[in-house]
Amino acid sequence: MEQIVSTGIIDSYFKKLKESLSVDAAIVGGGPSGLVAAYFLAKKGLNVALYERKLAPGGGMWGGAMMFNEIVVQGEALHLLDEFKIKYNKYKDNYYTIDSVHATSALIYEATKAGAKIFNCTSIEDVVFHDGKVSGIVVNWAPVHREGMHVDPLVVMAKAVVDGTGHDCEVARTVERKNNVRLNTETGKVVGERSLSVEEAERTTIENTIEIFPGLYVSGMAANGVSGSYRMGPIFGSMLRSGEKVAGLIAEELKT
Repeated sequence: MEQIVSTGIIDSYFKKLKESLSVDAAIVGGGPSGLVAAYFLAKKGLNVALYERKLAPGGGMWGGAMMFNEIVVQGEALHLLDEFKIKYNKYKDNYYTIDSVHATSALIYEATKAGAKIFNCTSIEDVVFHDGKVSGIVVNWAPVHREGMHVDPLVVMAKAVVDGTGHDCEVARTVERKNNVRLNTETGKVVGERSLSVEEAERTTIENTIEIFPGLYVSGMAANGVSGSYRMGPIFGSMLRSGEKVAGLIAEELKT
């Protein structure tokens, strides 16, 4: 029995890994926007892999606000709560509250059910750069990255890469720093995140969810960080909608 358990895990994992060495979309960061993007892309029948550095995907959504595990969404995102079968309660006017643990679990469940493959405990240390385009990602185990161990990575080729790494905008910063290129921002560089302004941040998150360099898209808080807009705190409507938008942009691009 012991051998069956071990070989079953290894055989199953390596099958999943081999099927994900060349994908339609590689999503870096398993926060809410990344999970929503993975869901909608997989639902369209695309080969999608999502990479999360931590043990559990979900980003900052699990903890709510100061570990009060409730978060707020606006009415504009209710269609997504319905899509993911997330329960919500009307608080006032156009604002609704949801249980953050229930909501995060639902995003993970529906994304994987749709066919997206999630690789947790995985860090992205570089991108593949071919002919002036981001063409894949360079992956390693998160503990290897954290401990600074000299262990060479593996490569995943991708038709589209999403930087959903949140406040740090890690993929966009790597592309800019290592390749001396101009991003699709006001300065041509990662501008950096501003302080909190909820209404402005919620609006610009959607606007800033774009292709910032050939083959590289940004979503969620990374979209605002790259373009120099604001953070928004524990309101998640634009995070969900950003994932929906970036999935639509990628699906449309892959058609052509």
